[in-house]
Amino acid sequence: MEIFKGFPAGEMRFISIPDLFFTHVVPQIDNLVELKITLHILWLHTRQTRHVISRDDLLADETLVQSLLNTETNVEVALANGLRQAVNRGSLLHSRIQDELGYHDVYFLNSERGRQAQAKLAAGELTLHITTQTEAVGLQKQTNIFKLYLENIGLFGPIMSDKLKEAEALYPPAWIEEAFGIAVEQNKRNWSYIEAILQRWAASGRNDLEQKGATKEKTWYTEEEFKKVLLH
Repeated sequence: MEIFKGFPAGEMRFISIPDLFFTHVVPQIDNLVELKITLHILWLHTRQTRHVISRDDLLADETLVQSLLNTETNVEVALANGLRQAVNRGSLLHSRIQDELGYHDVYFLNSERGRQAQAKLAAGELTLHITTQTEAVGLQKQTNIFKLYLENIGLFGPIMSDKLKEAEALYPPAWIEEAFGIAVEQNKRNWSYIEAILQRWAASGRNDLEQKGATKEKTWYTEEEFKKVLLH
């Protein structure tokens, strides 16, 4: 188990969780998977303003899958059981819809907006586009770049996820890991700084750390240099 290094300095984004969750829901939950799933949906509901979440979306959610992998070996079974327990408890609502691809299970937080969304869906006033499971993470462990981002910067949304996937395809894993390390050392815990380092290495070259006798070039930016990179 890796020890959490602590929340970074500077401004962080927070989410709101109702007091009733801690006084009426948490005391009754005796299953870690159910708790993880419920908290994750609360996060999606608050931070990304998602009132309807499909089971396929949850299976494709890298953060949730990694969290469940730390608890269970079969993510799909764990997810199904955790969702069922949360629905039985009343913290989540469940509906099943059908499209040309078949039937899909969708979930709502049992809040006013969640109940309204479920009612609109039942009345045909809400149309959903359900993504397929072809891009789901499945049972694979989360890639290193996502883990590095979570540990050193914080949570991320879909846009940042796409940026991280693109960087992972462009740069060697060793570069990415060192770039994160440099950002932490320089107290520049943001993706723009890390990406600038990677772009500089790609454009100007980077000495292999394992190359004997090689002199390592400067791989970090001063404040003034970084501003010039951003303005370039």
